[in-house]
Amino acid sequence: MIEVNLLPGGKKRSTGGSPLAGLAQAFKGRGGGGGGGGGSAVDPYMVFFAVAVSATIGYIAWAHLGANNEHEELQVRVEEERQDSVRFADVIKRTNLLAARNDSIAQRVAIIQDVDQGRYVWPHVLDEVAAAVPDYTWLNEILYAGGSPLQVRVNGRAGSIYAITNFMRRLEASRFLRAVSMDRAEQVPSEANASDLVYVFELIMTYDSPPFDELQTVPLLDGSTLSTQSAVPPVPGEG
Repeated sequence: MIEVNLLPGGKKRSTGGSPLAGLAQAFKGRGGGGGGGGGSAVDPYMVFFAVAVSATIGYIAWAHLGANNEHEELQVRVEEERQDSVRFADVIKRTNLLAARNDSIAQRVAIIQDVDQGRYVWPHVLDEVAAAVPDYTWLNEILYAGGSPLQVRVNGRAGSIYAITNFMRRLEASRFLRAVSMDRAEQVPSEANASDLVYVFELIMTYDSPPFDELQTVPLLDGSTLSTQSAVPPVPGEG
């Protein structure tokens, strides 16, 4: 904007420069009137406009710097999170592999335990049946009668029906046998003497192993056996 000074002796203002510089020049021209010059008062709207423009420029510069700093911080955090994600992905992969291996080992251990438990089933059956046989009772066969749960058939001879009932009562008292029932019982001539009559019977029973916490186990090798084995001198010629 071109301004013309109509006052005599006044200087011509330049047409270029900053608006703030012209505003300051106007303040100088209008502000000093104490020596008789009678200058006019400073326009408050111009002062407010100048302060507002300065504050806006300062805020924009501050916001721009803050945005740049925040952008850099976000980039640093994104890179850190990416590195953590890669590291955690590797940890999760290893954890999954260990969990799968643990499940496989647990399955194998369960199979081994099942096989190990079944290894002593028939020894327990024979031991319990043999311990329950009363007087005047003879066993002929101990047979497999079915599975899940295991059923056992016992065939034998007895001198009286009382001996058979006593045998059944002892079998029921066993910790490994239950549901003992008589499948057949009849009198037949004795093989040694045809004039003597004996009872031929067949019993059916179910094998049921008690919980492990109710069983009392002993080690295969006690301390004395181990000490004896350690005291045996080595055979000459062996390393």
